[in-house]
Amino acid sequence: MLEKYIQSVGQDPQLVTTDLFNGFLLSAQQETSCEKCQEVPLDVFLMNGYKVSLNVMTTERSDQVLEKACDKLSLPSEYVYYFSLFLIKREEDGDITILRKLQDFESPYISQKSIQGVHRVVLRKSYWDPGYDLELMSNQVALNMLYIQTVADVEKGWVLSSKEMKQHLASLQARGVKKEYLDVARTLKYYGFLQFRPCVCDYPHPGSRVLVSIGNRELNLRVKLAEGQDMREGCFKVTRMRCWRITTLHNNAETSTGESSSSVSPGQAQLELSFEYLMSKDKLQWITIASEQAILMSVCLQAMVDELLLKKTGMKRKQPGDRVRKGSWSYMKRDGSSQLISVSQSSSTDGICSKVNSTNGEVKSPSKTESSTSSMRRLSEKLSGVSLKSSSKQIPHPFVENDAFEGIGDEDL
Repeated sequence: MLEKYIQSVGQDPQLVTTDLFNGFLLSAQQETSCEKCQEVPLDVFLMNGYKVSLNVMTTERSDQVLEKACDKLSLPSEYVYYFSLFLIKREEDGDITILRKLQDFESPYISQKSIQGVHRVVLRKSYWDPGYDLELMSNQVALNMLYIQTVADVEKGWVLSSKEMKQHLASLQARGVKKEYLDVARTLKYYGFLQFRPCVCDYPHPGSRVLVSIGNRELNLRVKLAEGQDMREGCFKVTRMRCWRITTLHNNAETSTGESSSSVSPGQAQLELSFEYLMSKDKLQWITIASEQAILMSVCLQAMVDELLLKKTGMKRKQPGDRVRKGSWSYMKRDGSSQLISVSQSSSTDGICSKVNSTNGEVKSPSKTESSTSSMRRLSEKLSGVSLKSSSKQIPHPFVENDAFEGIGDEDL
């Protein structure tokens, strides 16, 4: 239930941005990895292999490393948070898999080091509305970053194009006309989408092998129903998803997609993303995708919803230096000792490299403001309405309610 509690806290937009939440998880990551606080080299790559070499503290968070990388690329500060850091790996077949988006509560250095194999921290755009392209293309550095990513996506086949169109794009690339290249690429199918590894879905029928892509306010499924047949496509608008959830399935369990999880190695968990979709005016249907990238899919859906609400409310995107960082609290370690965590605006490491305070496990609680008490009350109310499945093999995470969900009629389908 503690894991379920933290998952629920992580879905509260007010709590997830607090220094207390991010500091707790970052401290836990540092303690688990036994990593000392020190300056280390870290390479951040663009999709064409261009390397940005940085010197970072082991405990610097993803947003801090992102700001450093963008500063070194001379990207104006107002465009920094149109991009994010991702952890990727190159498969044996030469393809690239995006493992996940690095979150602000983790250290990119520790996260990369903790995973075996050849992995890279990569800088990619992290917005979904192609309309933002026009704003970024007005700046030469941002234009170049978009161009590099688009060329890579076209070459990987993530953006669909005919043979003639590929030749045209190759001609534009050879001439070095980046804006013209982007203008053409932006008209192509799946431009701006994130493509995932082939996986299994229970739609249109149980056990369907599908290719999932997410972008432009939708989750797209491509499925080959039989040998020799063309790919069939299913499009699920994010505004028609009432909610979704992640479920962890362990060995010897039967997945809800109709596939046995026996292919999962011992001790390894398989993940499922399930979303409830408004198929017609009076019909809601659960659709389940079994994929090792299910959490990344969920993160993408949430980011699209956040972006929709951002545009709807007219709020501005996060900017470097927006948050005033101050205060301190105690982090209790596994051995019962506590570590004083202090945060200040001038500290590039957010005070995570702090002294151990020998309190024999006694931790002074931070003062509670009226607003934080109210947030926690709402969170507890949400938790009381969430039920667990009765199987020890399946561990569902809390539902993510979709604030951008819209009602529709049959005439809209």
